[in-house]
Amino acid sequence: MDDSQNPQSQVLEPTPELDSQNTGSGIKKIISLIIGLVLIVALVIVAIIFILPRFKGGEPREAELVYWGVWEDSQAFREIADEFMKAHPNIKIKYEKQDIKGLGKYVDRLSTRIANGTGPDIFRFHNSWATQVRSLLLPFPSDVVNSLEMDKFYKVIQEDLKISGAYYGVPIQFDTLALFVNVQSFAAAGINEYPSTWDDLLDAARKLTVKDASGRLVSSGVALGTYDNIAHASDIISLLLIQNGANLKDLNGESKLNAFDTLDFYTSFARGDAKVWDDTLENSKLAFAKGKLAMYFGYSWDILDIKALNPNLEFAVVPVPHLPSRNATIASYWVEGVSNKTEFAREAFEFIKFLASRQTMEKLYSKESKVRLFGELYPRTDMADLLKANTLIYPFVEQGKIATSTIFSSDTYDDAMVDSLNSYFGNAIRSMINQNASPQSAVETLASGVAQVLGRYEEQQ
Repeated sequence: MDDSQNPQSQVLEPTPELDSQNTGSGIKKIISLIIGLVLIVALVIVAIIFILPRFKGGEPREAELVYWGVWEDSQAFREIADEFMKAHPNIKIKYEKQDIKGLGKYVDRLSTRIANGTGPDIFRFHNSWATQVRSLLLPFPSDVVNSLEMDKFYKVIQEDLKISGAYYGVPIQFDTLALFVNVQSFAAAGINEYPSTWDDLLDAARKLTVKDASGRLVSSGVALGTYDNIAHASDIISLLLIQNGANLKDLNGESKLNAFDTLDFYTSFARGDAKVWDDTLENSKLAFAKGKLAMYFGYSWDILDIKALNPNLEFAVVPVPHLPSRNATIASYWVEGVSNKTEFAREAFEFIKFLASRQTMEKLYSKESKVRLFGELYPRTDMADLLKANTLIYPFVEQGKIATSTIFSSDTYDDAMVDSLNSYFGNAIRSMINQNASPQSAVETLASGVAQVLGRYEEQQ
């Protein structure tokens, strides 16, 4: 066999020069390998410290959450916050109760403070403000929505707070417009049933109204017809408009005849010889508390004011009257949202989940009930029966399933969109009562003002 074809005979001996070069190359490879290993170890350390926490939740970090409340008693809320902080020692809750009625301009203050970085991490807003404050809020992550069981909240809440497929808040309380009736007045007039329809209410109001020899109103059957001396006038008119099929955002549109009829019906209670109310009477809530008004439209918190004014007044609360074609009432409630400028979004949503849980709402109600007649009413359909034993407050949640919102909510003190809309509402009613304007004229002017206000705030979004 030829030696050239035998592998074992082909031994390649490197020359001294080549051996030196290969030795240097080997050292370089070892150095490169060491550097590579160092880089890999460094990357692993970086991943452990900075990247993995994003997927695993990370180590708890210290966070102070500033929460702007509105109505909650500070002590009751503090006890709830303390319970949360015990379970989350890395999170501090700083509760700041805002005097929105006294200070005013809450929405403007909120926007300014959030924009300059000194605003709250969590703040409360009214359901009628959802459009104007949406740009200040973070959408709720899906896991938060699932944890809160948002599908168990009243439908109106889901409709108000779910915008473009995302939730922007959750309430821990709820309220609806209901009818308060003076029990003794009804008994004295021989009326055995409280009104369930608007025709029933009109008949009862006339029977319950007392006038002197000159025709001056001494006591009224119901507070309807004017604007400035009726508590929640904008909500009551909204209720009538919605039940009658009018479009609140386009009152002079296709449903304008419904709007004309509604304003004509509403103001009829304060016009002509058959009137049962007028603008010479004192505020409707005060008149009801004094026993000079037989029927009053109000929310659950009005009970606290009325009882404070007259602890001995005997009254009942029933659902609002309805039309044969539609039964609805107005929802008014406050919402908890997370600022889109917060540095602690994860921690803020953790607190939101705790605060709006069924267990926490029950505890908060119990604590608040120790310092007043009752706590905040529950916003969940599966919690309504917990209030069934209290006949004064159960009607408010009983109506929750037929509740809808209005852009003309009363007592929100926003000094912004809602108050602007309500000013046009007031002008429309005054023009009909004081200037004898037609319903058509009043609605046309009102619709124009509403369009301007809504357009201005929609442009800001």
